[in-house]
Amino acid sequence: MSIALVLLAAGKGTRMNSEMPKVLHKIAGAPMLAHAMRTGAVLAPERTVVVAGHGAEAVALVAADLDETSDVVLQEDQLGTAHAVDQARGALADFNGDVVVLYADTPFVRDETLQRMIDARQTHHLVILGFEAADPKRYGRLMMDGESLERIVEYKDATEAERAITFCNSGLVACDRAMLFDLIAAVGNDNASAEYYLTDIVEIARARGLSVTAVACDEAETLGVNSRADLAQAEAIFQQTARAQLLDLGVTLAAPETVFLSYDTVIGRDAEIEQNVVFGPGVTVESGARIRAFSHLEGCHVSGGAVVGPYARLRPGAELAENVHVGNFVEIKNAILGEGSKANHLTYIGDASVGKNTNIGAGTITCNYDGVFKHRTEIGDNVFIGSDTMLVAPVSVGDGAMTATGAVITRDVDPGALAIARAKQDNKPGRAKKLMDMLKARKARVRN
Repeated sequence: MSIALVLLAAGKGTRMNSEMPKVLHKIAGAPMLAHAMRTGAVLAPERTVVVAGHGAEAVALVAADLDETSDVVLQEDQLGTAHAVDQARGALADFNGDVVVLYADTPFVRDETLQRMIDARQTHHLVILGFEAADPKRYGRLMMDGESLERIVEYKDATEAERAITFCNSGLVACDRAMLFDLIAAVGNDNASAEYYLTDIVEIARARGLSVTAVACDEAETLGVNSRADLAQAEAIFQQTARAQLLDLGVTLAAPETVFLSYDTVIGRDAEIEQNVVFGPGVTVESGARIRAFSHLEGCHVSGGAVVGPYARLRPGAELAENVHVGNFVEIKNAILGEGSKANHLTYIGDASVGKNTNIGAGTITCNYDGVFKHRTEIGDNVFIGSDTMLVAPVSVGDGAMTATGAVITRDVDPGALAIARAKQDNKPGRAKKLMDMLKARKARVRN
């Protein structure tokens, strides 16, 4: 069966109190829109249509970055959910198959839930996703008769008896494309809000003798994000779920509640993550690696047996081979460290390549930026870089070479060579006391 996704992303999100479109606010380092699109991707959709409104240009850029084949259509006037879905009519005019309507601000619907909706479509014309609400609040209520869904009543239009029902509408819909838009064409706006409700298609379908049902999911899957408080709650839910999944996969988390993961973090079995570690987007940590406390990783790859931290920072493009050690207050950016190499203290390695079994001394800096361009540093195998070495890129240090402590390396170092690049030390007998006396006298004059 061919599937098309329609993601509703037009809401301004007034309660977010933000200039940014609501669906671009991030959970675990990714816009809510990305979470919804990734969920829908489990259905292998042939088409994806994002209905944008407020901040449509920004939404379109993010959607294209996530899926370059997606279409973005504009809902200029916010006239209700049926009106929003109807904006995708033209984009899907030549599509034959089922349409699944998702909400970009409802990021936690599970893959299995969407698949159950598609399965239910085999025996029903129209499928709605519902949930049993602990506190139904202002959700639309699903009026069931056995397996048949008779109608959906919006809270504003519900009687007291109808409001007592706890089986509620999530807003998600699955239906044949032609049938869906035919039903939407019959929706009116004779209701308390004068809006075109997507929920009205249920009653219209029933009146036409079509089979309608509701699939139930856990309430947690239907969390909608409408405020900063909701966003914080969604972040907490994501983190709790992601941590539990890692523990089940055999990852050691010394203090799970202090580890923060991104939407795409990948950590292998038997890896060890200490407390207060933050993973930004794009991180892979292989089996058997150890990430020590208070480290921050983003856009990097850590191989098995490597040790990172404590207090280390891996930035985008950092690539650590097997058994690499990166220690406290070391920053790696756009650099490759070969197998068994070490940078254990107070070091910056940027735009560089480091070979195997090389030792980078404390205080080393690859001086990669000249104010306009970035330049690379190439360091070979079995190199010893002395403490406080400044490597002024572009520069290379050959296999088996050494640099003296405090060296400023501005020229290539041949393999096996010892590079000494520092001014000659000159000791001045008795000058320390004279200088200190002079400075103290100057300070006394300033005070007086």
